[in-house]
Amino acid sequence: MPYHNMGYHTEGPRDEPVMAELSVHREPSFYQEPFYQNCQPAQNHYHEQMYPQNVTEQQQNLTTLHHPQHAIQQQELSIQHQPQPAGPPQVVTPVKKKRGRPPKQQAEEGEMPDEEEDEAEAAKKAKRALNRFNGMTVAEVMARTLPDVITFNLDILIIGINPGLMSAYKGHHYPNPGNHFWKCLFLAGLTDEQLSYMHDQSLPENYSIGFTNMVERTTPGSKDLSSKEIREGGRQLLEKLKKYKPLIAAFNGKGIYEIFCKETFGVKAKNLEFGLQPYKIPETETVCYLMPSSSPRCAQFPRAQDKVHFYIKLKELRDQIKGLVPRDEVEETRYSFDLQLAKEDAKRIAIKEEQVDPEYERGGGVRQSNNVPN
Repeated sequence: MPYHNMGYHTEGPRDEPVMAELSVHREPSFYQEPFYQNCQPAQNHYHEQMYPQNVTEQQQNLTTLHHPQHAIQQQELSIQHQPQPAGPPQVVTPVKKKRGRPPKQQAEEGEMPDEEEDEAEAAKKAKRALNRFNGMTVAEVMARTLPDVITFNLDILIIGINPGLMSAYKGHHYPNPGNHFWKCLFLAGLTDEQLSYMHDQSLPENYSIGFTNMVERTTPGSKDLSSKEIREGGRQLLEKLKKYKPLIAAFNGKGIYEIFCKETFGVKAKNLEFGLQPYKIPETETVCYLMPSSSPRCAQFPRAQDKVHFYIKLKELRDQIKGLVPRDEVEETRYSFDLQLAKEDAKRIAIKEEQVDPEYERGGGVRQSNNVPN
């Protein structure tokens, strides 16, 4: 076999051939497809299973010789991916779904709210407030006051805590459509027909009912009032009651009477019961009556039908004070009975006397009869 078929040779005498090509073992590239993949599969079953396996083993051996670190990493990965022995089956506990609305997603730490979104939300709230009060701002509505509807010797004076925004804007008492006052007033029979806040000025003349508040200042809610304002308002209310002297001072809400009772009578009211109270306004015959707040926010009595009972009792108290109904007192009555007169009356109206019936007594109270009912 000639030497030039085996490899290249250096210049000079041809003493020893240089086996350059056969002495280098090249690692096959993993990015190129082997030549046998393009060939048709052999018909021999032995070559189909053994030949690819032998080629793979040769590639792994070459990789181990030239890249020992890479081989170690592959062994570690193969150990990690080995299937683990099957253990006992784990019991999956079902998660109970919570009722109600899902909680709002909290902002991530360090994330500041978008200023543009805040400005847009503030603009929407301002627009709703303007639409609610026909272009007036909340500050302008709060500058308004609600005049009392009161006169001397009223039957009932309804007392609230202070005017709300809608009351000050409308200029009438209890104008909120969700308030239960006007509905309960009609259902209890204190008015002959269903009225609204537009009729508040006519109630003193037609039904002897008036309106006032403990504090005159308008606020979005009663929580916006200071304790000093409430105490001063209680003193002004006392002077007002002494002046106009209504028969009944009806406090629309338990919190109002608690403050008034402490400031006026020096008694800290505990466990108050709705209805007639044991104290009268000093120097007058005005009695105090406590009823639940007509606001729909009243948690204890959220519906109008829950409050009608106290309005009915208010009407009964008014009628009792005015002498329109008899008092609930026991009167002794003497009865007399004359048997002879009773018999004569029985004959006159053709009532037969009851005769002794032996069959009735023998049958245990039921008269026996042969007649069978159809």
